[in-house]
Amino acid sequence: MHSSAVSLKTEQRFREDFELKRELPENLRLLDRISGNFFWSWRREGVELFRELEPALWEKCEQSPRLLLKRIRPLRLWQKSLDADYVDRIGTFAAMMDEYLAPGPIVQGRISPSNPVAYFCAEFGVHNSLPNYSGGLGILAGDHLKSASDLNIPLVAIGLLYRYGYFRQKIAHDGWQEERYNDVFESELALTPVLDENGDRLTVTVMIRGREVLTQAWLAEVGRIKLYLLDTNVPENSEVDRYITGHLYGGDSETRIVQEKVLGLGGVRLLRKLRIDPSVYHLNEGHSAFLTLELAREILAGDESLTFTDAMARVREKCVFTTHTPVEAGNDVFSPDRLQSCFSAAFVESLRLTGEEFLSLGRTDPDDPDEWFGMTPLALRMARSANGVSAKHGEVSRALWHKMFPSETAVDEVPISHVTNGVHAPTWIAPTLKALYFRHIGPNWTSLLTDPAAWREAIERIPDAELWKVHTQLKHLLIAFIRQRTLAKETGLQNTINEHEDTRMLLDPDVLTIGFARRVAAYKRWNLIMTDLERLLKLVDDPARPVQFVFAGKAHPQDLTGKQLLQNLMSINHDSNWQKRAVFVEDYDQEVARYLVQGVDVWMNVPRRPLEASGTSGQKAAMNGGLNFSILDGWWIEGYNGVNGFSIGELNVGRDQEVIDLEDAESLYRVLEEQIVPAYYSTDEHRLPVEWIRRMKDALATLTTQFSSDRMVRDYVAQIYR
Repeated sequence: MHSSAVSLKTEQRFREDFELKRELPENLRLLDRISGNFFWSWRREGVELFRELEPALWEKCEQSPRLLLKRIRPLRLWQKSLDADYVDRIGTFAAMMDEYLAPGPIVQGRISPSNPVAYFCAEFGVHNSLPNYSGGLGILAGDHLKSASDLNIPLVAIGLLYRYGYFRQKIAHDGWQEERYNDVFESELALTPVLDENGDRLTVTVMIRGREVLTQAWLAEVGRIKLYLLDTNVPENSEVDRYITGHLYGGDSETRIVQEKVLGLGGVRLLRKLRIDPSVYHLNEGHSAFLTLELAREILAGDESLTFTDAMARVREKCVFTTHTPVEAGNDVFSPDRLQSCFSAAFVESLRLTGEEFLSLGRTDPDDPDEWFGMTPLALRMARSANGVSAKHGEVSRALWHKMFPSETAVDEVPISHVTNGVHAPTWIAPTLKALYFRHIGPNWTSLLTDPAAWREAIERIPDAELWKVHTQLKHLLIAFIRQRTLAKETGLQNTINEHEDTRMLLDPDVLTIGFARRVAAYKRWNLIMTDLERLLKLVDDPARPVQFVFAGKAHPQDLTGKQLLQNLMSINHDSNWQKRAVFVEDYDQEVARYLVQGVDVWMNVPRRPLEASGTSGQKAAMNGGLNFSILDGWWIEGYNGVNGFSIGELNVGRDQEVIDLEDAESLYRVLEEQIVPAYYSTDEHRLPVEWIRRMKDALATLTTQFSSDRMVRDYVAQIYR
């Protein structure tokens, strides 16, 4: 159930709190409070307060303020406590945070502080110092919370705290991916225990495998938003039950069922103990769909005259569901036997259902006894609103789940809408670019993001030379980061692009740089660019107009095909310049992503259509002036206008996949050779790539406003929550 790397010592480790058990100099004590709210993480001034304390240790602590404050030398603390300017900046930031957190006017209809939105998700990527995410879903959830905070939307969030999180990636000397897990209880997280009115630890219980499992709660503060994380690692539980919240997306199907029971049932029970009565429950993906059953059980327990159908109608009034998966196989499904072993007969009876009626709630065809139980069908049945995460994904989802609706329902009438994903601009826009906006647009530049015309006009006023200078600086920063990250004392006997004994000549800031970072999964088509290796290496080796690549991403631990693909990518050589013009940055996380999306010239994305539900990494790159080079799928169909980036292939689907792959590969090479490379290397008398900068400005002008998570959250409030 848990990694072999977990020692006997850590197996018995429990945490009662994450208090900073260290006496800070009086002038620095506000840092403890500042580090306790993730507001610091999306404010340049907050990040700099911690980085400046001791930059090398900051990086070693992986940008964790609380770990930094625990480990920093006393001498350095006292030196900074006597730095009057630094102490003043602490006070200024603390006052800024207090002003931000102060209650403000809230006019959101029936959504109010006493009746907020309850946002349920299996993972949250608020910051890499809280490693409670695996990828895009978690990062999106974190950005959703930050925008809800900035917009002052009454919202609470519910998730799980995974003791070992998602795996950390290490690439061996031969290019093979290896996995390891870190115990977060040995770190210092910005979490506080949730206590009841008597000051005792607040807990809820969930019946798991015939046992009452105790679940404690932790609080993470994300600006104005409270994020509650449930955790079964308490002494009262058996060892097997402590590991229910052991690993994110780990274990077998039974582990997933019981995790999702704790999230759904336990989450609702926690809200009740907190005396929070949500106006709407937002199921962000199907992992939390069991919460609808707990809501129905509550309703039925209060009125013996009601049937499950009656309760279901009331539950639907309060529940909304967002699906993120464009293929049926990507949704959680469980065998009837496994599901029934995890839910007691008493719980099913409390819903006034038979065992077969209970199972039918998760089937696309309720009358098919052989069909497994799916979390997405359950969520669709029990929510009044369902949406995909881009216009194309909404269309795909309507076709995918059409079979759940009456046969006379036309596909385009299936009640699944869409809200296109967005990203949190203050988190992802580089500080250097923000400073440029501050100088040329003004200190309140973010206020223009709600007015696309005014924002475009403001972007056009920025001098080309200054925008290009900022981009070049960010590219230098990226390359410096990569050179440090890939430097290794020992590299084995085989040349690979993830480690080098000498990185001084690795990459060149004057060379066109393409970033490709995503999960290593079949539909992401990592091997598409290697379809014609001779043509690829010709681009890399061009003496006058070369191309270089930065790769990052993780293969699932059990995906041997994905691991083999990564290994093949690592060891391309063929006496070319590949080894110095291509790199793989291991252990892709939020911090690696930040360097990449802020520093590359081009962001490449080549999924199989229509399997990219939305995708948000390209949105982050666009907000930093990077040009997307992507298949027309997900959000890029809505964003691409012919100027603000480049497209690969056509919109064709449903034909032979091998043929489409070859056509897309041909399109990829052709666009690189005929459009991207010439535009990047064509410069004026001032050595400025005028055509490229024009495209950069168009990307900044059109995509920053359209794909911000502020716009996304406003859409949820207006179209879904109300």
